[in-house]
Amino acid sequence: MCGRFSLGADATTLAAQFDLFESPAWTPRYNIAPTQEVLVVVQDPARVKRHARRHRWGLIPSWAKAPTIGNQLINAQAESAASKPAFRVAFRKRRCLILADGFYECKKEGRHKQLFRIRLSDGHPFAFAGLWEHWEGLEGTPIDSCTILTATPNDLLRPLHHRMAVILPASAYALWLDPSVQEAERLQPLLRPYPAEEMTAFPVSPQVNNPAHDAAALVEPLPSGTP
Repeated sequence: MCGRFSLGADATTLAAQFDLFESPAWTPRYNIAPTQEVLVVVQDPARVKRHARRHRWGLIPSWAKAPTIGNQLINAQAESAASKPAFRVAFRKRRCLILADGFYECKKEGRHKQLFRIRLSDGHPFAFAGLWEHWEGLEGTPIDSCTILTATPNDLLRPLHHRMAVILPASAYALWLDPSVQEAERLQPLLRPYPAEEMTAFPVSPQVNNPAHDAAALVEPLPSGTP
C-alpha cells in the first residue's frame, strides 16, 4: 500500500526527466495525502507528447454515484486491476505516471510505530504506475482522479508492509503510457517490485501522520538516537 508520498522536485527538473511537452505548474509537496492533488503524466494519443496534469488521488470510476468512493481506491492491486470493475477500463485506456520522489510506510516496533521514508538511492524523482479516470456527476464539478498500482514488496519493503507501490523504470514509460496498447499481457510484466538494491529507507518524523504538516523537514532522516 502507498498512503502518503512526496514530490519536492521543481518543475524544470520534472519536465526534463520525464520528457514533458511543457513545464508543469507544480509547487513542491512533502506530505501528499489521499484526496489531495497529485501530478500525473499522460500521453497525448494524437501528437505522442507527454503532458503533466493535476489529478485527485483516489480513483473515481466513471459509473460511480458519488466521488467519495475514491477515498477507498487510492491503490489498486497490480495482479487484478486489469479485471476488476473499478479499474479494468482505465487499465486498458487510461494509464499514467504518478510522479514522486519518496513515500512513507509505518513499522510497528513493540508498542511504538516508526515512520520510514523510502526513496531511490540516488534521490531522483520517479514514477509510480498509475491509472486515471474522468468522473462527472449529475451536479458539481467534473473530477479527474487516479490510483497507484501496488505489487508484492521487495526485500527492503517487506519488513515494513506486505505491499509496495509499483515504481516504473524509465525504460517502461513509453509502453505504459501508449494508449494504443490495451493488452494486459503486454503490460503486466511491467508491474513488478522495484530492485531493493536501488532504494533506501530511513526513519522520519511522526509529523508525517498529520497531512496538515507539509514542510521540507519531513523528508529528512531523524537524528541518530531519536526515539
